[in-house]
Amino acid sequence: MNQNIKIAVLGGGGKTGKYLVNHLIEKGYGLKILLRNLPVPDEPSDQFSLNLTNSFVEIVKGDAVNFEDIHALLSGCQVVISTIGQRPGEPMVASIATGNILKAMREYGIRRYILVAGINIDTPFDKKSDQTKAATEWMKSTFPTIHKDRAKSYDMLIKSDVDWTLVRLPMIEYTDQSFPVGVNSEDCLGSKISTKNIAVFLEEQLSDKTYVRKAPFLYNI
Repeated sequence: MNQNIKIAVLGGGGKTGKYLVNHLIEKGYGLKILLRNLPVPDEPSDQFSLNLTNSFVEIVKGDAVNFEDIHALLSGCQVVISTIGQRPGEPMVASIATGNILKAMREYGIRRYILVAGINIDTPFDKKSDQTKAATEWMKSTFPTIHKDRAKSYDMLIKSDVDWTLVRLPMIEYTDQSFPVGVNSEDCLGSKISTKNIAVFLEEQLSDKTYVRKAPFLYNI
């Protein structure tokens, strides 16, 4: 069991975050989960399913764009994991959330920050194939504001002194099934990734230092 490690989770109410939260609960970690809307007990929800009676889970009601909420979320935690995504019709969240998280991490002395993004994020170490370059350019031209905000978040990570890992993902398949995976720091060699594999890999980064201050691609083979 891993109750001695408390993880602050952002995006836990989203499609990908739900699989991560359930996986971490199964592994026995203590969690603090930031939710904008609290789930109603016994009411079915496609967005989020969690047993609020779990003694190792604490829900913090709030929003990642509010520093006070992030400050409350990170209190007592040793690690931050974020699967937060852009919300349709709302201000850009990635860079604001990253700024809030990094500030609160400094105040609490938290070192480890694990988060996800798309394959369109560029790093100086990339050797993207033509296929990955095409996907990157499509994202840049189709969602330019979102892309710029994610790129800004990456720049903030580089300038920080925390032990971050930015996991870049292709198309996500929402399933509890696990498949063989590939990890590559230079190119995405697969077109999809399972949410189960995402959850497992993110948990592995709690102890694996291979990708500290790096942005690996994760994909199904």
